[in-house]
Amino acid sequence: MKFQLAINLERMDAEIGMEEVARHTLEMVQMADAGGFNIVWSAEHHALEMTIAPDPFQLLAWWGAHTNRIRLGTAVVAAPYWHPIKLAGEAAMADLISGGRLEFGIGSGAYQREFDRMFPGLKQSDAWQYMQEMLPAVLKLWEGDYAHEGKFWNFPTSTSVPKPLQKPHPPIWVAARAPITYDFSVKNGCHIMSWPLTRDMSEAELYKSRLDEAMANNPGKAKPIFAMMRHTAVYDRKEEWEVPVQAVQRVLGQFENLFKNLGDVKDGFPKQIPLNELANRTEYDPQMLSKNLMFGTPDEVIAKLKPYQALGVDEFIYYASMGLGLKEQKRSLELFIKEVMPAFA
Repeated sequence: MKFQLAINLERMDAEIGMEEVARHTLEMVQMADAGGFNIVWSAEHHALEMTIAPDPFQLLAWWGAHTNRIRLGTAVVAAPYWHPIKLAGEAAMADLISGGRLEFGIGSGAYQREFDRMFPGLKQSDAWQYMQEMLPAVLKLWEGDYAHEGKFWNFPTSTSVPKPLQKPHPPIWVAARAPITYDFSVKNGCHIMSWPLTRDMSEAELYKSRLDEAMANNPGKAKPIFAMMRHTAVYDRKEEWEVPVQAVQRVLGQFENLFKNLGDVKDGFPKQIPLNELANRTEYDPQMLSKNLMFGTPDEVIAKLKPYQALGVDEFIYYASMGLGLKEQKRSLELFIKEVMPAFA
């Protein structure tokens, strides 16, 4: 099993300096590069301090200039916010200047709040259609001259300038949860990243069953790389278990604000919804979070990872951004590299 890192420039409040967060993120990426991680992922989000990534390609270019080997991925570009010609060119430029290290992840977009600002009138639930029109157009533009007449975009003959360094193109990844997305991924040769959120192992098993079903429905298609993401925190002593749990509860309280599109965001900081006010507050029970997420001492995390390996997860995505202190984040990654990853070498 290989390992990937997902990390955001993350400010939980205005007391944390932007420069400090940026420097910390780069240092985490450099640790992952030196420690043998396969890919690092940058998200795309807008007007939110908890995920500072208005253009993931800028972050990847920066990280790429300060690393040697680790591959650089978008997880994910939000297709509705882009024009196909611009997206093809930006992605190809990132591949070119990184020496062919781009992993191209594409998706629909996350929060209705962002759609209300970036694409007013579009419902998040309808955005998958844009992704499914965008990807074939980008692939054609990477090949050469191409004219597009679609439902959402139309343009005369054009091409991507520059072209990607990797041939025929960078690896393609799709964030998949629904069966229709697994089917699209297999049909179009896309690798799959999945995220069970805070749910238990049965959710991971559900996603694997959807991949198996998509493979059965598309005989002859190549099996995609199947990656799975979990919030991850490794600590030295069992007594520290509440530290990452309390951090992730804070983040999840902010996510609830965004998912419910409550509009209670001040200067980019979403207000945290108190967990005792949530109808679904059982999803944030401390013991449940500690059990389901990749939290624990090195031995505990190794034991938690084994079932994912047995399930058929090819690459595990270590999700570092969860409101944990910067010092604790680095210690966690250090322990993961030195004591967890060797068990899967």
